[in-house]
Amino acid sequence: MAEKPTAAFALSLIGGIFILLGGIVYAAAASAVGILGFGLGASVLAGLGVFGLICGILTILGAVWINSGEKDKVRNGAILVLIFSILSWIGAAGGFFIGFLLGLIGAILGLTWKPSTTESTAKPAPPVPP
Repeated sequence: MAEKPTAAFALSLIGGIFILLGGIVYAAAASAVGILGFGLGASVLAGLGVFGLICGILTILGAVWINSGEKDKVRNGAILVLIFSILSWIGAAGGFFIGFLLGLIGAILGLTWKPSTTESTAKPAPPVPP
C-alpha cells in the first residue's frame, strides 16, 4: 500500500470546498445586486464569483493531485493549491478566510511531505550458479 500525504489532501480539499462556497456566495450576491438595479456592481460581483469558482475548482484539483502519492504530483498539486488559495482572496474572500487558511496549511504540508524510505531500493542478489 502506497504512502500518501493524507493530512495535506484533507486540508486542501476542505479549503477548496470553502473557496468554492465563497465563489458561490459572490455569484449569489451578484444576482441580488442585479435585481436591485445596480448593473455595474452586479457585473463586478459576478466576475469575482466566477473567479472564486475557478480558484475553488483548481484548489480541489490540486488536492486530488496531492492524494496521488507520487512525489512529483504531490509537489505540483501543493503548488497549485498554494497559488489558488492565495488568489482566492480576489474572487472568494479566501473562502470565508478558513478556505484560504486550510489551503495554505495543506499546501505547506504537501510541499514538505517526503515518502518514508522503508521500502528497500536494493537490487536482489544475482542467482548463484549450480
